[in-house]
Amino acid sequence: MVIFGLLVIVLAALAALITGTSTDGRRLDPADSTLTGSKALAQILRQRGVRIERVSTIDDVVRLDGPGTQLLVSGSSFLSLDEITSLSRAQADLLVVGPVRGLSTLAPGITATSEAAVRSREPRCDLPAAVHAGNAYLGGAAFTVPARSTGCYPGADGPSLVRSSGSRTVTVVGDGGFMTNQRLAEDGNAALAVNLAGARPVLIWLVPPDASQVIPGSGQATLGELIPVGVPWAVLQLVIALLVVAFWRGRRLGPVVVERLPVVVRAAETAEGRGRLYRARRARDRASATLRAACVSRLTPRLGLSGDATPDQIIAATALRSGQDAVWVRSVLYGLIPADDAGLVALAGHLDTLERQVREP
Repeated sequence: MVIFGLLVIVLAALAALITGTSTDGRRLDPADSTLTGSKALAQILRQRGVRIERVSTIDDVVRLDGPGTQLLVSGSSFLSLDEITSLSRAQADLLVVGPVRGLSTLAPGITATSEAAVRSREPRCDLPAAVHAGNAYLGGAAFTVPARSTGCYPGADGPSLVRSSGSRTVTVVGDGGFMTNQRLAEDGNAALAVNLAGARPVLIWLVPPDASQVIPGSGQATLGELIPVGVPWAVLQLVIALLVVAFWRGRRLGPVVVERLPVVVRAAETAEGRGRLYRARRARDRASATLRAACVSRLTPRLGLSGDATPDQIIAATALRSGQDAVWVRSVLYGLIPADDAGLVALAGHLDTLERQVREP
């Protein structure tokens, strides 16, 4: 028992050491190295001379906004409608990746028509960024293609990438899986991500704020971010302690003890006592029904019949096996109630004879 408790404590400590140093994955975060992050893409862009500014507030976007910049938005649930409107007025080119709130404000004329399966797709357009990349892991949504726009990577309901030209270049992509660390090395994902995100010397990468950056009372913190860091580990420790106590108490109960009965009553005495009760109450109907039901329950498996066999099937099979007339067999198994005790005794004898004939044809 002591060894088991020590083993549980060691395993819990190892789990804390292994998982305590890791952080939750932040999708399309240039500083995140998990499968859903985009740290690999950020490193490639920096090697190509692109300056990446990772920001989480509109004030930072406005401060960095200007010619030669591009704004990458991969989520807008943490932004208010006024802040989304401010983003739409920025001078920087805009790259919208994945489903975001306020798409009609950020990219006027481009609307999502339906969902699209995320898979490897061909560009089928003349956009240089897509032509040079070739096949890419795209989908997520299908968009309309307004005037002076180009649609790439089409599906059944429309393209999954749309680039619109005007006072600034706006590019909308249905899903950002091709930019993650997990998918970057597949197909032409890396080339497409670099061509789209590295189109300008400065990339303003807007990501949701960290829990430590959330201003109290701003309404931007999620429920998970409001829970203190130590609470999950405290709950885990309580669960482990509960399991150890349950195992300890379960072992203390010991094996099941067989208790000897104070009185042993033979089956024959029980049958005789029940018969006397039937006789005292003159319950020949119940007595005959009990005898017949017991006989039928013993005959049914010997005749090869199932438990839901009908009386006609039982009568036919019994008559065939015993050689008796079917009418007589019916009167014995399902006949009238005996009128007196002598008739009940005679019925018991007939049932015994019929059962013996079936058992020993």
